[in-house]
Amino acid sequence: MNPNNPTRLIYLMDPMCSWCWGFAPVFAALAKQAQAADIPVYLVAGGLRAGQQEPIDSKMRDYILGHWKEVQKRSGQPFNFGGALREGFVYDTEPACRALICAKTLDNARTLAFVLRMQQAFYVEGRDIVKPQVLVELAEEVGFKRSSFAKSYDSDKTEQALLADFTFAQNLGISGFPTVLAERAGSLALLTNGFAPLEALAPLLSRWLTHAANAG
Repeated sequence: MNPNNPTRLIYLMDPMCSWCWGFAPVFAALAKQAQAADIPVYLVAGGLRAGQQEPIDSKMRDYILGHWKEVQKRSGQPFNFGGALREGFVYDTEPACRALICAKTLDNARTLAFVLRMQQAFYVEGRDIVKPQVLVELAEEVGFKRSSFAKSYDSDKTEQALLADFTFAQNLGISGFPTVLAERAGSLALLTNGFAPLEALAPLLSRWLTHAANAG
């Protein structure tokens, strides 16, 4: 693979985006489909609500939970609504995105598993993944060394890579997640911008994989 013009499946997402949680089984299947064809998978942290500082109020809580219920209805993914988004919760997705960057840097092969663990912890278990200590615990659960992950989390290298991911998404004009792109020879093909079922996306990816293989 040419490092300057990689062939890969790109997933732009945010671990605290509810539609990305709904999309999780779909992308897991797409990732297996790509990897079976020796196409690597690359996650990009989108930064849905990165830097949010104000706690959500009751109106915003109801609005967000309404989205969660719609995601649950369309995707079938589990949500724990009891006690979700407690009073005073600051819905800042920057820490979870930063943790995604750490995973990519330390062991990219574990990145998707770690993202799934963050999502499950937040949406099903009600854990506060805005807190760095919770993120470090989750990273350790999927096989990262606790001390290495904590060091990476606070590093300048991670900060720069995080900003690079945000900029990548912004330069493409992408603000909605999940978004899946297929890249080959510097060219990007859009598979989806927003939630879509596997039966709609698997044939699209299959055709792209076939074309990529034929093109050499």
